[in-house]
Amino acid sequence: MIELMNTSTVAEFILLGIPFLRELHRVFFVLGLFMYIASILGNGFILIIVATESRLQTPMYIFLSNLAFLEICYTTTVVPKMLQTLVQTRTTICFTCCMTQGFFHFIFGSAELFILTAMAFDRYLAICKPLQYSLIMTKHVCIQMSLATWYVAFIFMFVPSVFVWRLPFCGPNIVDHFYCDIGPILTLACTDTHLLESLGLLTSVLIVIMTLILIIVSYIFIISTVLHIPSAVGQKKAFSTCTSHLIVVSILYGALMVMYVRPNVHSSSHLVRLVAILNTILTPMLNPFIYTIRNKEVKDTVKSAIQKKKTFFKCLH
Repeated sequence: MIELMNTSTVAEFILLGIPFLRELHRVFFVLGLFMYIASILGNGFILIIVATESRLQTPMYIFLSNLAFLEICYTTTVVPKMLQTLVQTRTTICFTCCMTQGFFHFIFGSAELFILTAMAFDRYLAICKPLQYSLIMTKHVCIQMSLATWYVAFIFMFVPSVFVWRLPFCGPNIVDHFYCDIGPILTLACTDTHLLESLGLLTSVLIVIMTLILIIVSYIFIISTVLHIPSAVGQKKAFSTCTSHLIVVSILYGALMVMYVRPNVHSSSHLVRLVAILNTILTPMLNPFIYTIRNKEVKDTVKSAIQKKKTFFKCLH
């Protein structure tokens, strides 16, 4: 039975970090700091270039810039505190801070899945309904869909977060993780949390599995349409617009399946912890490179911007 009134005596929690690899904490700190900075710079680059270059202000890049913003928020919610746990033996986080961190971590993560689903729908319309695409996916519709991802993520996360916030915590207060994830927090509650675990599993299934199904269905239609294109060059061009999205989806959903779509969120094996690290730091760092390194439009836009800067400075001299 879940307590609705918070009777906690715990004022703060202690984050253990990655105790089974404590001798490597210093190494992880350097790598984590580097990847965090790279993630902020990479995703920030996408935000700036999409905002300043008119040729990139298309539905695909509007969604991509939203994804980049979410990645910045997602990593910033967790990584700075995680880096602190890697250089301190006992890192404390206040009760309210812990609950707030967990709340926003899951909101940003959920919104990211909804954005990826919207991007799949965008690719479906572009490839399967090219004549209607410009009429359906207007800039106004893109903005509405982007805002809807935040709204839906908030709705899904609000109720479970309120229940977790209202749980009684009377000790111990040691969180066996590097951030306030749902599993380690539930183990510390002084009440039966089976109902809340079931609610968490249901939420995970609804968000992760349902969005994944929508993405898969979109790509079934996309692949079917592309295979009917008579030209091999045309097929390659159509597939190339989806490759980056598919890579990101595969990495992210694979990690989430391991972390959250399982009956017992209490269990936190070494594998789950390592996957959480990769999902929190590595994936947001890789995403900008995955989306831009093979993207001809972005590379051409960057070259054009650099050429304009060179011309500008030549004129000054």
